Amino acid sequence: MIDKLSKVKEILTKYNQEHLLYFYNELSDDQKETLLNQLLNIDFEEILNLYKNSMKNDKLDISKVSPLPHYEKELFSEKELSDYINLGEAILKSGSFAVVTMSGGQGSRLGYKGPKGTYELHFKRKNEKKSLFQIMCEDIKRANKKYNITIPWYIMTSQDNNKATKDFFENNNFFDYPKNKIKFFTQGKLPIIDLNGKLILQEPYLVKGASNGNGNVFKSMKYHGIVEDLELNNIKWVFFGGIDNVLLQNVDPLFIGLTYKNNFEIASKSIFKQKPLEKTAVYCRKNGKPAILDYDDIDIKLSVSRFEDGKYKYREANIISHLMTIDAVKKACSIELPYHRAFKKNAFVNEEGMKQVPDKPNSFKFENFIFDSFMFFDDMLLLRVNEDEEFAPIKDFTGIYNPDTAKEKYEKYWNI
Repeated sequence: MIDKLSKVKEILTKYNQEHLLYFYNELSDDQKETLLNQLLNIDFEEILNLYKNSMKNDKLDISKVSPLPHYEKELFSEKELSDYINLGEAILKSGSFAVVTMSGGQGSRLGYKGPKGTYELHFKRKNEKKSLFQIMCEDIKRANKKYNITIPWYIMTSQDNNKATKDFFENNNFFDYPKNKIKFFTQGKLPIIDLNGKLILQEPYLVKGASNGNGNVFKSMKYHGIVEDLELNNIKWVFFGGIDNVLLQNVDPLFIGLTYKNNFEIASKSIFKQKPLEKTAVYCRKNGKPAILDYDDIDIKLSVSRFEDGKYKYREANIISHLMTIDAVKKACSIELPYHRAFKKNAFVNEEGMKQVPDKPNSFKFENFIFDSFMFFDDMLLLRVNEDEEFAPIKDFTGIYNPDTAKEKYEKYWNI
């Protein structure tokens, strides 16, 4: 342990992070070992470069932005719908389709302790409670029954909720899904850093970190052997979705068939952004490549701009519903995605060794997003769908995307 301590001190001195050992002498031997091992595994060069680079004010050049064309589900003829659905169903029946659910988050914004996927909605009419995981599982099981298949289901957890998630599935008998068809894998984690460029302590023996965004799904799939497993299962198409949208259609033959027929490697669903300045990211092209336009970069002029036929140019909102070929997934696994900075409130251990809870944002977390991979492809398919049929997320307890609203939309859609 003495050799480890010397090495750690050398690293912390180099990066001006000596405060992380302030309480070292007060720790038990096990706690000392935990802290030293963690510090030796932190890439200080990476996190401090992220911090430094995030301070740059990179203003988006709007002249480099252009609209991304989209299809609208409701405008297809019955024949078109039938043709695309038939193509998609053929792919599903061939057993070459898999689902990835990104569920690394906790339910803290809902005032709930535990993985977000274990959060339950109470449907009073049937006096039934369903967790978000159960709702997602039932959606996939409907497709399994309809097409006489068993879709491989891959669930991305985080280091913070992995054990609790697995225990939840065990305790619920995997919701009667074939256990061998569900695989869990964890996403990566990065330290949180304060306004002065210092890493913060969660406990005197533990550096505080946070999951590094849903864009880490690709690296995590590669690292944990999921990509290899997909290929062993002869998977050609992979759907990616978040855990919190109770109306998410994980298995949509129309979406699959439309993407296949038009020879796209990647595809996403969108909904129409109703309010021009709503804080919602929209699809676009940047430098001719598919991308997302963050709401901070959207002014009223851009948001209300239209084509000659009257359709809006920048109103296709991202709902985290993505489809990729296996080759596109493999390509994304080899890409270094950019990181985004988020300013958050994070409790920390202060200089007296006490846990302190701030009353305003005090630190930065860094994450990359799955849509950042789109810019590495020449084009993508975008399908606008009906919000009432496919978008009822649960984000927090008091905002517009709250549990009550999601439950109401779910009950209406499924007539329960």
